[in-house]
Amino acid sequence: MHEMSLCESVVEILNSEARRQGFARVKTVWLEIGVLSGAEPEAMRFCFDAVTKGSLADGARLEIVQTEGQAWCLNCAKTVAVVQRFDACPECGGFQLQITGGDALRVRELEVE
Repeated sequence: MHEMSLCESVVEILNSEARRQGFARVKTVWLEIGVLSGAEPEAMRFCFDAVTKGSLADGARLEIVQTEGQAWCLNCAKTVAVVQRFDACPECGGFQLQITGGDALRVRELEVE
């Protein structure tokens, strides 16, 4: 389950930002997860609760914001929505798609004390 290591990395980011910005507690984390990122939102929720125990984010609420997948089609020269990697272009049916969005996982916002 790679979501556990992803959540551990989120806690590292929180600790780093706490040192940099001088806050002591995290109340809410907004985590942006792209549909093409390979991270399962429900697994992230479970793992987040587990890895934040005893940390500055212990008891913090996790808000997940899912972002759509986007790709540039080399055949029809259009930006198109994609649901999963290696799908055909919904416009022309071609398979030469370059992913341009929806593959990231990032801390979008924090509510802190």
